[in-house]
Amino acid sequence: MFLTISTTGTPERPATDLGYLLHKHPDKAQAFSTSSGTAHVLYPEADARRCTAALLLEVDTVALVRKGKGKGRGGAPDAALAQYVNDRPYAASSLLAVALSHVFSSAIKGVCNARPELPGQARPLRIEVPALPARGGPDLVAKLFEPLGWTVTAQPVPLDTEFPAWGDSRYVGLVLESDTLTLAEALRHLYVLLPVLDDAKHYWVAPDEVDKLLRAGEGWLPGHPEQRLITSRYLSRRWSLTRQATERLELVRLAEADDSEVEAIDNAVEAEKETEEKPTPLAVQRREAIVTALRRSGAARVLDLGCGQGQLVQTLLKDPAFTEIVGVDVSVRALAIASRRLKLDRMGERQASRVRLLQGSLAYTDTRLKGYDAAVLSEVIEHLDPPRLPALEYAVFGSARPRTVLVTTPNVEYNVRWETLPAGHVRHGDHRFEWTRAEFRAWAQAVAERHGYTVAFEPVGPDDPEVGPPTQMALFTLAGPKEAKAA
Repeated sequence: MFLTISTTGTPERPATDLGYLLHKHPDKAQAFSTSSGTAHVLYPEADARRCTAALLLEVDTVALVRKGKGKGRGGAPDAALAQYVNDRPYAASSLLAVALSHVFSSAIKGVCNARPELPGQARPLRIEVPALPARGGPDLVAKLFEPLGWTVTAQPVPLDTEFPAWGDSRYVGLVLESDTLTLAEALRHLYVLLPVLDDAKHYWVAPDEVDKLLRAGEGWLPGHPEQRLITSRYLSRRWSLTRQATERLELVRLAEADDSEVEAIDNAVEAEKETEEKPTPLAVQRREAIVTALRRSGAARVLDLGCGQGQLVQTLLKDPAFTEIVGVDVSVRALAIASRRLKLDRMGERQASRVRLLQGSLAYTDTRLKGYDAAVLSEVIEHLDPPRLPALEYAVFGSARPRTVLVTTPNVEYNVRWETLPAGHVRHGDHRFEWTRAEFRAWAQAVAERHGYTVAFEPVGPDDPEVGPPTQMALFTLAGPKEAKAA
């Protein structure tokens, strides 16, 4: 595998400064042992006007086969042959990316003790990779590198120069040019995007790869238009790791949001406060009904499951009877907005000790949710596809098992009273269903019977004599020993 990094200079800023940045002297040819072979660093040219550093990775194919033994068992019939017949020793891939991070580790970090002013300086750069696997072709190469400030030349490599009719291979010869980037930025781009273009890695992708991706992607990955593709391919399409990385990148983006976005969130909070002073909205009535029911149950430690942007958590914090309030939501963005709404970063120590925000899915059991007095599912169940309701049911009623569970959901019968809601439509585009009163009661009673709870029902909002209330609430109470035995 072969890669060159070139720069130009002047007598005042000689191109040989590249040697300081790479921590490799231009007058020496050096060799470094890596996990996949030997990496050689040499300088084909080095003077004040132009300097080129070359990285040649000599892959030890036998060592790779030995390390990989056993991994292909039970796989494709040609797995044994693939150990010996493949492009890994010749084409840029994750092997070369790992060698880059090993040999040029200080340069990637932007560290130069001898000349500390150099790492922060943009300089003319030209990077050449003669053979690069590009699953997606030259178009994808451009989509990945051009938004980062590179001028991209990706020339397809023909399958056979003697037989042009065979067409092009999946390889390109890559040339990247820029005069606006630092060397550290350039190396981090290569470290992430070489294996992304190859769409493969030579090693098992473990959870620590998420941290590696975020470190190398700092400053450019959160806003990249192809962020989802980069994240998915870099993490070998491991869904759980990809989701974790995407959510952490969204947190970074929110943390870097400009003042206008923060102001918009604050204005939304203030607008809600102003609205609450007018005829009471249904959302406020719902929160008041929930708080009243929780007080009646004697709950002190409360879970708000599917807490969204933290409106109910904010209301519960105003009542000292609730000594611990935990908001849980699958959306990291919603939790970030909830944190801003609650002003957690400015909250006093005593108040802050009463509240936590957790990221989690209600479709899975979670030991963090056990041992609480009460749990609230306010306008949550209708956002789930019906086949996923049993998973939520078990996670809350079967595993967490709080003493009290409050569930609110829209009453579809009341929809005819909304003048602005077209006939046959649900109240929100993300609602998977909206139940009648009879359907909600049947579901709640079946849940209570399966898990040893009793259940009662209360209206929320004006109780219309014909179609019932706009919101229906079920109050589940864990049956005592005698009641559970009778049930």
